[in-house]
Amino acid sequence: MRSTNNIELLAPAKNLECGIAAIRHGADAVYIGAPKFGAREAAGNSVEEIAKLTEEARLFGVKTYVALNTILYDNELAEAEKIIRQVYEAGADALIIQDFGILEMDLPPIALHASTQVNNFTVEKIKFLEAVGFKRAVLARELSLNQIKEITDQTTLEIEAFVHGSLCVSLSGQCFLSYTMGGRSANRGACAQPCRKKYTLTDASGKVIVQNKHLLSLKDLNRSKSIRDLATAGVRSFKIEGRLKDIDYVKNITAYYREELDRILEEKPEFSPASFGKTSFFFTPDPAKTFHRGATEYYLRGRQDPVSGMDTPKSIGEKIGKVISVTQDSIRISGSKQITNNDGLTFVNHHGESSGLKINRIGNGAIYPDKMNGVFVGAILYRNYDQAFQMTLGKKTAERKIPVVMALAATPDGFELYGNVAHDSVETGYASNCTLNVTITPKPISTPPITNFAITMAKIPANNPSQSRENILRQLAKSGDTPFLVRDIETGGNEQYFFTAQQLNELRRGLFGKMRAETGLGSIVTLSVQLLTKPVTTFPITNTTPYPTDPVHFELNISNRLAQQFYRRHGIEKSEMSVEKRVVAGRLQVMVTKHCLQYELGYCSRFGGTSPSHLTEPFTLQDGTNHFELEFDCRNCLMKIFKEMGKKDRENGTTKTGG
Repeated sequence: MRSTNNIELLAPAKNLECGIAAIRHGADAVYIGAPKFGAREAAGNSVEEIAKLTEEARLFGVKTYVALNTILYDNELAEAEKIIRQVYEAGADALIIQDFGILEMDLPPIALHASTQVNNFTVEKIKFLEAVGFKRAVLARELSLNQIKEITDQTTLEIEAFVHGSLCVSLSGQCFLSYTMGGRSANRGACAQPCRKKYTLTDASGKVIVQNKHLLSLKDLNRSKSIRDLATAGVRSFKIEGRLKDIDYVKNITAYYREELDRILEEKPEFSPASFGKTSFFFTPDPAKTFHRGATEYYLRGRQDPVSGMDTPKSIGEKIGKVISVTQDSIRISGSKQITNNDGLTFVNHHGESSGLKINRIGNGAIYPDKMNGVFVGAILYRNYDQAFQMTLGKKTAERKIPVVMALAATPDGFELYGNVAHDSVETGYASNCTLNVTITPKPISTPPITNFAITMAKIPANNPSQSRENILRQLAKSGDTPFLVRDIETGGNEQYFFTAQQLNELRRGLFGKMRAETGLGSIVTLSVQLLTKPVTTFPITNTTPYPTDPVHFELNISNRLAQQFYRRHGIEKSEMSVEKRVVAGRLQVMVTKHCLQYELGYCSRFGGTSPSHLTEPFTLQDGTNHFELEFDCRNCLMKIFKEMGKKDRENGTTKTGG
């Protein structure tokens, strides 16, 4: 049973700039990398940047989650614990972690979210996470709607699910491909993405089945059309992947999903927004115009369409049309899409590879690219760079405003202007020297107000009260580049007095400045939101709930003494250390994935396919120097990839443990 019906849009932040853009474009929460030990090694941020982000986030009731979700070595535990306390003091609302050794530390009272790297795949695993004190679990991307519903029916843990962005082909936390090929560990935030490389697939006799294709490269996730179903299934946080993506991606994708969620909030009154403020957009969001490798819902509704993008791991873009004629230096295409100079187009050439065209000019219905690159009649063109759209994203694309109700009141020696935030989804009564109005009335704001600002001035009767009222409303309604939007003003009969524009501006600016500087709206955010949820758990929790896995091997990714201590307390007396912390000899499982090449190639009899009689298993993936044997676990609908670890492999990978 769900503990809340707040619907959260969670956006990525590579840095402070991207985080602020996410907030301005409607995110209810933002996740950002810690200074070290995040699953995106290249996306670390200083404590000072995180503090600035939390300050901006609080203005709108937006949460800030810090990712510290790699496995840790013993010599890093003290530094990691120090960073956790620093980001907590900087205002972070939660910590996203993978390493269970963190639960053995002396932690501040910060909420813990179980990263998808923990491999949150089963009901039993989620119930265990709840028992040991996690507040939220980030689900495995491979789960179907039915599996998600099964989980949410049996736990009160907050459930977060990815809805957009790049996909890891492996079950998260269970991929050792990058590490065994070159020493760069995905579980340490340094994945080299070998899954995006070209591979040749052969059978046991060496027959080539598929040559030089991106056989492990997946399309990108897009579940925008299933948000309602996910919410109904119990998902409460909808996560956009992309802590390495640039600010244009953050703007466009966050805005797109903000509009999707707003439609659901309008249609379904049982759901509430998770933050404050109304976002207005000055462009039309379109995920097809931002980096993507094609779209898939992955396995949300079971195995349906192919999920791989074998032709290219690069951005495909939006479909433009088909080439209908080709000359020496130009092409003509079908379709009605507007093409402009400097647009980038792609197509799959006769060799089955992606090729690109850059548009130099347009004339008389013909397109003149910089190079023809073998484009041919019948080729399907996609636009992966839209010059006009990129120029739009470079301008002001959104603003987010918090509705405010004002009341003007007389004092013995002047006037006071009262301000109160209006927010429909937060209960009245939780406040620090303030209250939150749920509804707006024409009556003056009563005690206690959010804040007030007074000035001393003479009370001069107005010659024309009607004009005075218009002047009051006009001047006080100006909000400029502040985070506030004046929704209603109660003059309180004070239009009987004369005000200069300067006096009214001073009142308004003083009120807005006080509202922001006095509390940063922090009292509204922390008290109205946190008091409606259960207290944050203090660690360590000393229960002995059995860990729900048998048998237990290196896939637990144990890399330090505190993680060993945690697992021993939960019933795992003997466990293997992680691949990164030991020398591996012999056959090693380097990946387990829901992506199945038998299915993708039409060989799976379970789904109506037929394997060619001349092919014999096991199949092998090769990239020239590396050979990987495939094993098809048809009972569980999984594909496993194995590598024979020799001396050279050990030198390149698993002996470089560090710590």
